[in-house]
Amino acid sequence: MASYREIVTKTVLGKGKKTFTTNNRKTVENTPSTILGCWVINHKFSGQKVGEKVNITGSYDINIWYSYDNDTKTDVIKQTDTYNETVTIKNNRDVLNEEIIVRSLKQPSCTKVEIEGNDIAYTIEKELGIELVGDEKVKIETSEEEDPWDEIIDDVDEKIDSLVDENYIEEDKSV
Repeated sequence: MASYREIVTKTVLGKGKKTFTTNNRKTVENTPSTILGCWVINHKFSGQKVGEKVNITGSYDINIWYSYDNDTKTDVIKQTDTYNETVTIKNNRDVLNEEIIVRSLKQPSCTKVEIEGNDIAYTIEKELGIELVGDEKVKIETSEEEDPWDEIIDDVDEKIDSLVDENYIEEDKSV
């Protein structure tokens, strides 16, 4: 006879990933000649569910190294950029203890930097993964029948036991 049990477990109810591209512009005091490098560091982010959407807020520091004055001097722009991204998560179930997990699948990186007069225009690309996790009930079938026990038989070799002389050491009485 079978019966059923309910187990409450944490499960991933929905997940997805999305690539975000952001175009920014920064005005500098000296007219740039050449872009020498661009680094994105210190990426921080978090997500909150609002209705059927997930709002992701975050920030990162950007450093752009450039030359000016006909490539005779250099400077570095240091700035913190913030962002707000919104993603729709489809979930048709009513869930207990719902939480959002956001992961950076591809750290923000500078994909394009251009000089436009006294401005430096740059493009940042990042990929974020979003998971909706919650408690869900799972119903399983259980069996009341017990599995049969296997009988364990000792393999003792009777021939070896009959050949063993337990008195093989005799005391020397001459001592």
